[in-house]
Amino acid sequence: MRHLDPARRLDPFDPRVAGTPALGLDLPGSDLDIPCHAPDPNAFLAVFWPLCCGWPGFALWQWRGAYRPLVARFQAGGWEVVIFAAGEPVEQQMAWRHARIEAGLLRIGGTALRDRVRDRRRQGMKTEPAFAAVLGLEGDPYRAQLACEAFDDDALRRLV
Repeated sequence: MRHLDPARRLDPFDPRVAGTPALGLDLPGSDLDIPCHAPDPNAFLAVFWPLCCGWPGFALWQWRGAYRPLVARFQAGGWEVVIFAAGEPVEQQMAWRHARIEAGLLRIGGTALRDRVRDRRRQGMKTEPAFAAVLGLEGDPYRAQLACEAFDDDALRRLV
C-alpha cells in the first residue's frame, strides 16, 4: 500500500490489503485487493482520484442499486490493483472477511494446506473455490467459507 500512497492519504478510509499476496497464495497474474471504508463516495473520490487516476489501465465505476461501492482497477508496482470502496467498515466487507478466514485456515493448516490450495489455483480456480474444494465445503464456495467465521480453532482443525 505504501508504494501506492506514500503520504498515506487514504488512511482515513482504512485501506487493507486482502487476497492472495497477503496469504502467500499469489500466482502470476494475481491481483492486489484493497478494500476501503468510504461511507461518503465523494469524499473518497476527492482523495483517491488525484492519487491514482494516472496509473496505467486506470478504470473506475460505481455499482448500481442501494449498495453502491466504488471499484477501481489499475496497474501499479507490477500488480493489478483493485480498490473496493464501500460504505460498510472494512471488517464487514466480503473481501476482508474471506481474507481473515483464509489466514486462520492457513495458520492452522500450515504449508500442507497452502500447497493444496495453491495447486488448485494453478489449475485455474479462484481462491475461495480452491479452499472450498480442498476442504470439502459444499454449495456456494463464498458462502460456505463465510460459515467458517463461526468456527473456533478446534472446529477449524477438524475441517482442515
